[in-house]
Amino acid sequence: MLNRYPLWKYLMVCLVLAVAFLYAAPNLYGEDPALQVSGSRGHEVELATLDQVKSSLEQAGIQVKSAALDKGQVLVRFNKADDQLRAKDLVAEALGEQYIVALNLAPATPEWLTRLGAGPMKLGLDLRGGVHFLMEVDMTEAINKSMDQTVQDFRTQLREDKVRYAGVRRDGDKVLVAFRDADAQQKGLAMLRKQHSDLQFEQYDAQEQFWLKASMSEAKLKEIREYALEQNITIIRNRVNELGVAEPLVQRQGTDRIVVELPGIQDTARAKEILGATATLEFRLVDDTADLASAMQGRVPANSQLYQDRNGRPVVLQKRVILTGNHIIGAQSGVDEYSRPQVNIKLDGQGGNKMSTFTKDSVGKAMATVFIEYKPVGEPGADGKRKFRKQEEVINVATIQSRLGSNFRITGIDNPQEAHNLALLLRAGALIAPIQIVEERTIGPSLGQQNIDNGMQAMMFGLAVVMIFMVVYYRMFGLVANLALALNVVLMVGVMSMIPGATMTLPGIAGIVLTVGMAVDANVLIYERIREELRNGRPVQQAIHLGYERAFATIADSNITTLITAFILFAVGTGPVRGFALVLMIGILCSMFTAITGTRAVVNLAWGGKRLTKLSI
Repeated sequence: MLNRYPLWKYLMVCLVLAVAFLYAAPNLYGEDPALQVSGSRGHEVELATLDQVKSSLEQAGIQVKSAALDKGQVLVRFNKADDQLRAKDLVAEALGEQYIVALNLAPATPEWLTRLGAGPMKLGLDLRGGVHFLMEVDMTEAINKSMDQTVQDFRTQLREDKVRYAGVRRDGDKVLVAFRDADAQQKGLAMLRKQHSDLQFEQYDAQEQFWLKASMSEAKLKEIREYALEQNITIIRNRVNELGVAEPLVQRQGTDRIVVELPGIQDTARAKEILGATATLEFRLVDDTADLASAMQGRVPANSQLYQDRNGRPVVLQKRVILTGNHIIGAQSGVDEYSRPQVNIKLDGQGGNKMSTFTKDSVGKAMATVFIEYKPVGEPGADGKRKFRKQEEVINVATIQSRLGSNFRITGIDNPQEAHNLALLLRAGALIAPIQIVEERTIGPSLGQQNIDNGMQAMMFGLAVVMIFMVVYYRMFGLVANLALALNVVLMVGVMSMIPGATMTLPGIAGIVLTVGMAVDANVLIYERIREELRNGRPVQQAIHLGYERAFATIADSNITTLITAFILFAVGTGPVRGFALVLMIGILCSMFTAITGTRAVVNLAWGGKRLTKLSI
């Protein structure tokens, strides 16, 4: 019989719509103004912290909707944004600098929906509000660090291969190696060229010595810049994730810049603290032969340097760097067999080889972990860039118990909390090169809400105009098309809520508005085809069947071409363009389902299999 679906098709349509309604439902509940409390530099958030927050708010008479400790963070919800703003300063003052207190927006989704994995759409900064940073990586410092590392590698490799050399030093963007005779020069050239195929070597004689000059090729310089940018992006993302900022965006822009967006955060000062200092870590041996008293008076051995630990005590360390923090891929705090705090370190393959080579003859010696921070000094110059002051501090000194490899432990730590803090810092990573914030922007939640309201008004206005036209022009079949339009919007919202990485932005709302206008195209083609078949004298049931069947090829062609265009926009676009393209692709697929399968199911239920002489179309 014509125009009758089998039962399984009706059940499939109902199931798809039920799932869409279920996952779109959390968007109806909105978000609560909230405070998010997390530890600064790994300081632990405990139940006592939650009690302290509650106590300070009760004393100030601020009404709290809920307060809970979850995943090492305190989340306090409020009924009004005014209470949130008042509470922020009170809680920050009560907890002190050991904690980060940030404004946030927490989903008000019921627990039963949350258990099913349903949650509201993720909103971009233009809709939710938050903090936007544009950060620039200091590529000059990245190249300098690579050159310094090359000097150290040359010394180590020449010693290991027993090549006699007079000295290795850096001269600007070149590395110079001096040899006492031509044979050593040739042997050194062969060995270094084999170890460093990406460097350009030149040999010459001067000052009664035989020299090698190594310089970096353009390809090598490009590789260093690319590595510095990508590594800094990874480390900044790790820092943000470690400190619990919800739904952050960290991505590259151009050749030396990083975009960081923290939705829901309103305090730029705290946001900078969340990102952390532009810092690096280094492991060095303690120079146990140095006289501390002489070193404090300025008489430091030539191959050593004077540092201070966190308590202000002097420590003399060798200049040679064993390893930098960018080789650390894991760090966990714990205790040893005597219940003393320790940090277990895991290195990548290259870092493990370096550590093993260096420490095989250093068992029993003390190794220090140096925290190096680059702080901006003064105002930006004429080129818009700022200068940095290098601040170094020894955060840990421990004894090497045995030859170390990819896994080793740091001992000699005072307490478990210090071990936890050190593990967090090591896991978060060390920046390859200093970064500076060249642009910062705060988008308030009121502006984001205004964008949402304006977008919703545009969508509702467009939806209303289309629906009125369809009812006036196609009568009862127009009502079916309008039902499909409404279900299409619900289906789009449900799909956007289900996709983990999807973020709704203002251009995304524009994509929904455009899809609303395009979604009825399929129904217009079908209905006009049905009218044509009726004019040709076809029976009603056959006209409906042929209308859907013969219009499908045209509908598929037009939607596939639009889908290809949207896919190309998504592949090559960035930011708002990608958001628009993603919503457009989802909208096209949803509209094809609702306009073809969905309306056909309703038409079959209402008119299918009946003896009809005319249609309300």
